[in-house]
Amino acid sequence: MKRELGLAAGAALIAAGANAGGIDRNGQPISFIFEEGTFIEIGIGSVSPSMSGVDLPFFRVPGGGPSGNIAKPITPLSFSIKTDITDKLSFGVLYDEPFGAEIEYGPGSLLFGGTTARAEISAVTALLRYKFTDRFSAHGGLRIQSGDADVTFTGLANGVFSGYNVKITNDTAIGYVAGVAYEIPEYFLRVALTYNSAITHEFLAIESGPIFPTTISTIETTTPQSVNLEFQSGIAPKTFVFGGARWVDWSALQFNPPVLLGISGEGIVDFEDTVTYSLGIGRQFNERWTGLFSLIYEPGVAPLVSVLAPTDGFWGATLGAVYTNANMRITAGVNYTNLGDATTEVGPNIPVGDFSGNDSVGFGMKVGWSF
Repeated sequence: MKRELGLAAGAALIAAGANAGGIDRNGQPISFIFEEGTFIEIGIGSVSPSMSGVDLPFFRVPGGGPSGNIAKPITPLSFSIKTDITDKLSFGVLYDEPFGAEIEYGPGSLLFGGTTARAEISAVTALLRYKFTDRFSAHGGLRIQSGDADVTFTGLANGVFSGYNVKITNDTAIGYVAGVAYEIPEYFLRVALTYNSAITHEFLAIESGPIFPTTISTIETTTPQSVNLEFQSGIAPKTFVFGGARWVDWSALQFNPPVLLGISGEGIVDFEDTVTYSLGIGRQFNERWTGLFSLIYEPGVAPLVSVLAPTDGFWGATLGAVYTNANMRITAGVNYTNLGDATTEVGPNIPVGDFSGNDSVGFGMKVGWSF
């Protein structure tokens, strides 16, 4: 069984993201740095969520207004390249889109119809890996991250803020990555622990609304720190397992435009920390084909959630395959994710929406070449 097949499995097949913590799109993988020799890989995915709910009674406004499917399809992209500088030192670069959201409430919702939110964050990560021995190594480097956002609140539940809009202009900031790994190549075993630092942006925020003039200010927003634990191991001839756990400090994510915060006393997002678990199995059928199956689970953490991220936990399954021919490797998978039921809130714990029975379907493909 070739080592490269397990590395493809450990990448989690692209298709299972876009759910954790509400805006986590890929789990910030760095498995490309463990590839052998020089390796280039391009990835593309497509995730189509079905996320709908109904209004709950709100003061004198009756409930039952449907939100429609508020989540828009996404097509995450990635590109990585890795090469060996010496027999002990490797260098790699990864482009990906770790965080993002695109939400739009339909006109059927009396409370939030027309409310929209869009956030896009992309990153370039440069990593070094140093092998102290055949079993122990360390990896680390810098992550350059950029992003922008646009949020509009409309509907009766937003009161005087119906028509409020904030545009966040693009900003670039730097963080870091650090980790260690332990391997036993003859047993196809690797355990890697990676820390992703928080990254603080200073965005230019343009706020406008019906009860105040357009205001331009600078706000600080921090994308969260996280820890990834990943493993793979052979368990029988031509059979291996893989998986991991990911903790994200979502409670540190604050998005507080000053005018909105000053009048309402609240910012735009309020998330709880999450831990996401994954476990999978792979089987090599012949020299070219390997089958993969994995499960992913994130327990619910909050009785009430943001109207801009109306899920609480999830579970999903991915079925995939790896095709290897000479120096080319194609990894493809299809994912189904059941999104956890959630009750949305405004203000101090006022329930306003019931979201249940939602899910998403994703497809992903990566094509890699080794030299």
